[in-house]
Amino acid sequence: MQLNISEQGDIVQISVQEERMDAHNSGDLKEQMLQLFDDGKCNLIVDLSAVRFIDSSGLGALVSGFKNASAREGNLKLCCLQPQVRSMFELTRLHRVFEIFTTLDEAQASF
Repeated sequence: MQLNISEQGDIVQISVQEERMDAHNSGDLKEQMLQLFDDGKCNLIVDLSAVRFIDSSGLGALVSGFKNASAREGNLKLCCLQPQVRSMFELTRLHRVFEIFTTLDEAQASF
């Protein structure tokens, strides 16, 4: 999975550069987030603007990241969801778990 990672202060932005987040590639995102947590980075923003499809594996990777961030007194927030991806979060009611922002700037300002 192609990920662009940047840091601004104590916030790490992960931009997913794939159209699909599924069983074939979501493990890469999960591993990258675990590495960031191991490095002491606990506040993450995941930018999903390029993602047009997400399945249960992709959702599971994000939930795992959310749980790990919370356990370290950090947070994982999402931004820039495409309508199809947003509908999956609503269908699974995960939009009640995650803080979801329309833009990256809004997500950054929320910390």
